[in-house]
Amino acid sequence: MSDSNPLIIVLGPTASGKTKLAVRLAQRLHSEIISADSRQVFRDMNIGTGKDLKEYSIDGQPIAYHLIDIRASGEKYNVNEFKEDFYQVFQNLTSKKILPILCGGTGMYIHSLLQNQEYTAIPTDNALRAELELLEIDALRLKLSHYPVEFTRHADLSSHKRLIRAIEVAEFLLHNELPRLERPKINPFIVGLDPEISLRRSRIIDRLNDRLRHGLIPEVEQLINQGLTSEMLDYYGLEYKFVGGYLNGSYSYSELKERLGIAICQFSKRQMTFFRKMEKDGVKINWLPVNGNDNELYFNALSCIKNSLVV
Repeated sequence: MSDSNPLIIVLGPTASGKTKLAVRLAQRLHSEIISADSRQVFRDMNIGTGKDLKEYSIDGQPIAYHLIDIRASGEKYNVNEFKEDFYQVFQNLTSKKILPILCGGTGMYIHSLLQNQEYTAIPTDNALRAELELLEIDALRLKLSHYPVEFTRHADLSSHKRLIRAIEVAEFLLHNELPRLERPKINPFIVGLDPEISLRRSRIIDRLNDRLRHGLIPEVEQLINQGLTSEMLDYYGLEYKFVGGYLNGSYSYSELKERLGIAICQFSKRQMTFFRKMEKDGVKINWLPVNGNDNELYFNALSCIKNSLVV
């Protein structure tokens, strides 16, 4: 790993222990943590997002963190805003010779940094999206094929949503010049947490039960009282979507627990699929098994990092 602009990245699926590991590494490496979680940026959304700020402390020593609680609930946040915020923090830390640790499970955010995806800066076109939403996936693929190949070369054709974004990008590039931004080159070392499937599932269910016991439903009720619509709750992810459905009478409490547990397990699987896709795109991830032994995981991760850079 190069000595220039090093970045430790800790990624993995939900409930794999990323934060706990990143905090221990940060204490050992005198680092600060940058969050790569698309939901923990929002204030007043603590339980549903797993924002346990007490974790950012070891033996009474606080560990500095960034990009948490930087937006109000009710707002939106996208990958380009994340990149802008990340680079601001990253450059500030590296200028002080502080090693940053990026920690989170939002693969799209992490991948955008590693691949320097300039298209994330292209704004949404709501009128175009409304028009494209009416088309079937084959019609979207056909429409995309009519744009110059240099605008569509990296398009993902696998889903309706991604095809709409690809057309939106191609349409913008057809009429606009994409501004070139000078970014510092990042030299990453990526630690990936790979829990056993049975452990991953049990942790997800245990954590869900714990969140329900400690106020997840009242948290969502408070957000609704603040004016958040069901559409916004859906935007903020599974916990908010399903609890919102429970509160509007769509299903019982037992159905909430069952459906939400299944949905989070499915989401965890999709996270791992995305990380594997990152590897196919050339991203080197150093996978570590997670078997429930936190000390073993920590020392394995620290050993990998020591072998890659001087700490």
